[in-house]
Amino acid sequence: MAENTFPKGKLYLIPTTLGENEPLEVLPISIKRVIEEIDYYIVENEKSARRFIKKISPRKSQPNLFIEVLNKYTEPDVIPTFLQPCLEGINVGVLSEAGCPGIADPGADVVGIAHEKNIKVVPLVGPSSILLAMMASGLHGQNFAFNGYLPIDASERKKAIKSLERRSRDLNQTQIFIETPYRNDKLFAELVNTLSANTFLCIACDITLSSEFISTKKISDWKKTSLDLNKRPAIFILQG
Repeated sequence: MAENTFPKGKLYLIPTTLGENEPLEVLPISIKRVIEEIDYYIVENEKSARRFIKKISPRKSQPNLFIEVLNKYTEPDVIPTFLQPCLEGINVGVLSEAGCPGIADPGADVVGIAHEKNIKVVPLVGPSSILLAMMASGLHGQNFAFNGYLPIDASERKKAIKSLERRSRDLNQTQIFIETPYRNDKLFAELVNTLSANTFLCIACDITLSSEFISTKKISDWKKTSLDLNKRPAIFILQG
């Protein structure tokens, strides 16, 4: 039997909002056009993905959507099957919970497989909290590293904080990291108590929302500041 010769579908990486603001306040109209054309999706959470799609395209038929869930519980052996529509000439969209797929997000797994299968990957423009925070920090933007989450254990976390500070100073490299929102206040207190007085720390939370807060200060100045970061999505950036 002859192999199919029709072109493969594309894998679109579709950014979402960073909070409950109206999508088209922070997303380009091209996102709406792509969502209106795609019925196959790989998402981190089906309920929130459907809600986002409905907000962007209210007239789109929800029952006609084909949705696969990709999160930390997804079996690795199953992920390649999510791209079968692309092999049959159908475009597929990837949606993460907030921001850009593939950046601190499980979507990177399916993108890697798409490259192996020679499926064209199309990243679309949208908000990345990591990059927006870096842009607004005023810290060194020529050399920076994203470190994900710090250790949960208190002693290991303190070691990690000091290690990031040394790395920043030795390499002239800005260090970016995040925390689970309900532990933000505890992390802030640990940063203030662990880092050197002259180290700069940027805290950026609720980015793009009406409650947005972005501020960069030396640790000596943060010690004089009271903050409520509880349950607010935040990015932490330090420069030694």
